[in-house]
Order: sequence, then C-alpha cells, then structure tokens
Amino acid sequence: MFAVMPEADIEVLPDSSWKKTFRRQLKSWYARHARDLPWRRTRDPYHVWVSEIMLQQTQIVTVIPYFKRFIKSFPAIADLARADEEKVLRQWEGLGYYRRARHLHKAAQQIVERHGSMFPSDVESVDVLPGIGRYTRGAILSIAFDQRLPILEANTIRLNCRLLGYDGDATAKEGQQILWKFAEDILPRKDVGIFNQAMMELGSAICTPKSPRCLICPVASLCPTHADGLQDVIPWTKRKVQYQDLAETAVVVFRQKRVLLRRCQEGERWAGLWDFPRFASADRRNNYDVEQVKRLTGVEIKSDGNLTTIKHGVTKFRITLRCRRATFVSGKLRGDVELAWVTPVKLQQYPLNVTGRKIANLLSANTNSKR
Repeated sequence: MFAVMPEADIEVLPDSSWKKTFRRQLKSWYARHARDLPWRRTRDPYHVWVSEIMLQQTQIVTVIPYFKRFIKSFPAIADLARADEEKVLRQWEGLGYYRRARHLHKAAQQIVERHGSMFPSDVESVDVLPGIGRYTRGAILSIAFDQRLPILEANTIRLNCRLLGYDGDATAKEGQQILWKFAEDILPRKDVGIFNQAMMELGSAICTPKSPRCLICPVASLCPTHADGLQDVIPWTKRKVQYQDLAETAVVVFRQKRVLLRRCQEGERWAGLWDFPRFASADRRNNYDVEQVKRLTGVEIKSDGNLTTIKHGVTKFRITLRCRRATFVSGKLRGDVELAWVTPVKLQQYPLNVTGRKIANLLSANTNSKR
C-alpha cells in the first residue's frame, strides 16, 4: 500500500494495486447507494453547471428545491441569458452568496454570445467564464463530457486527507498541491464523471467531518487514517471562527401605502438585491436614523418607533438588526442609486436578502390583517 504521508511530500502516493482496488470498491458501492438527485438524471452540462454552483457552500437538501425551480424558470442557457438579473436573483433568494447567481447569469450571456448557447467542452473556454474555478470546471467537464479532470471540494478534501493520512493544512499551498496531485492520480481512464460523483458522495454520506461511518465505509480497509484511528484529528482543522457582534438598523419608510426600497450597489453586501435602507447602528442619537436614511436615499423622514428585531449571521458576523418604522416627510429620491416606492404586496416581486424578506413578509401580513 503506502505509508502515512508526511506534510509537503507529494511523491508518496498509492501504488497501482491500491488504486485498482479502490476504484473497484468505490464504483460498486456507488452503484448501490448513490442518491437520486435531480441533476444526476442527465449529463446536460447546463444542469450540471447550475447544480455545482448552487452546491458551493450549501447542503444538498437545501439545493434540491432551488435547483428544480431554477431550471423550471430558465430551462436552457439562452433563457437564463436573456432573463433580467432581478428575476435571476429572485429565483436564487434564500440560497445566499448571491454573487454566484450574478456570475451564473453573466456566464450564460457569454455562452450565448461566444458559443451559440452551447456550454463549451474545452478547458480554455470554460476557464474564462465568470464564477468557474478549477473544481467547478473539473466537475462540469468530467460529469457532462467524461473528461479526465480531477475535482477537489469540501467533501473530497476531507476524504482525500484521510485516504492519504495527511495531517497538514489542506488549505495551504503545500496541502493543495498534495491533494490535487492525489485527486488526479487516482482517476480512472473512463467513467470519470461517475467516479468524481462517487468520491463526493462518499465524502458527504460516509466520510463525514465528525464521527465518520468507518464501519460501513467501502474503502475502510484501504484507509491509513482508519487503520491508525486518527479520524478525529485528520484532516487538521483551523481554530473555530471568532464571531464578531454587530448592530444594524433597517428603516421601513412609509409614503401613504408604499414603502421605500433601495438596490444594493456594487461593493456592498448583497449587491444587486433590493433592501430597506440599512446601516450600522453606530450612533444612538435620536436623529441618527433620519440622517442615515437621507444619506442613502435623499429623503427626509420622521421616525415612528420600532417594528421588530431580527438576529442573524453573515459569514463571521452575528448581527442584531433593529427594524424601525418611519414616515416620509419631504425630499426627492437620489438619482445616482436605484430606489423605488413599492406596495407591500409587490414586495414579492423584488429579490431581497433573508432579513429583508422577513420584514417584507411582516408588512404583507400586517396589510392583509387590516383588510
């Protein structure tokens, strides 16, 4: 077989006998245990592409309904390309990491323009598409076109570390070199897409971060980490994220039966989405909300008190969002940002972030209860 790999040694790899046995046992297991996922029912590169983008940093169970709705709304690349960005973001709403959706939309437009609406099958063309890196490119081209390309994502990073007995930092340059070399070295000569999907499935369903299911793992006998009882320390993990507490304010400005929305700009959190005027609650002065709303929108308001409070997390931040009510007093909307007066019912048509949608639903419920 092979010895437990020392950090930064990229020469110690499994021998041909190990690889042959590993591929056979993995393939047999996957044939019996592969989950029936909607994107696995076809090799259409568009479906594979959408699923891989959605699955980035998102669990499968969350992605399934989004994938089905997205494909129903945009059945082909050309449909996605000609859709308004707002419609694309609305279909993505709730999945988070909205840059993924915007990249998907821009890439679809490039494919229509440069490749006649057909997803390209060459590495060079795929590499220049927005939002596609080495892993995503390998996943799409191997699954859709059976090209012999490796993959490396969260599940296979963990799986490969254990298969190698690698206890170094998998995110560092040396670790990445080792893991990519191994991922390429173990590829079969055919059915590469099936193999890559089987690797991801094994990592997701069996070789889990905590309490891996080694007793039913089809390749446990080939795993040095299992043999040495090191499942709890391999892969090496960084210290837990230190969360930072933040306080923010969102103001719902009423003008008769409409409320004011502002579209988030490039460089801002949730760029492209609409939101209620929102800002950091850095100042507790009575007129601070008034000043900030005027800065963001151009209008004068009168504060009417609290609406609700929402606690949520964004990356390393834990945010307490104070939602305030206000009434429009005077002023003209700024012309250099997108702003809109919207009835609560029409809020359903606008793509909002998660907390923005919670506020919108609260407004809609209050409107319905008064009818």
